[in-house]
Amino acid sequence: MRPPRRGEVWLVDLGLAAKIRPCLVLGVPLAEADRALVTVVPHTTSLRGTGYEIPVAVPFLRSGAFDTQGIVTVPAVRLMRLLGTLSPEQLQAVVAGVCSWLGINIGS
Repeated sequence: MRPPRRGEVWLVDLGLAAKIRPCLVLGVPLAEADRALVTVVPHTTSLRGTGYEIPVAVPFLRSGAFDTQGIVTVPAVRLMRLLGTLSPEQLQAVVAGVCSWLGINIGS
């Protein structure tokens, strides 16, 4: 399996309670000395209406949103299958949601 790339959406095994679900890869490419970990944002179809749910319409996902409150880092071996890639604008919308959740001001 090739390494995942930032902006790709993969089917990821998030563990027993969290299930297998689509997730957006946020991390940058790994160097050889880096741990084989990938930071992802899970996609959900169970929306709660928060400002941290970023809807993205792509043909390879059901209607829903990326839950930027749910960012998680997993071993790369948990990425099961590539589903597709977001556009740069869609990726930026999710990144902005993560920054908002974490209180990182990217506007200055």
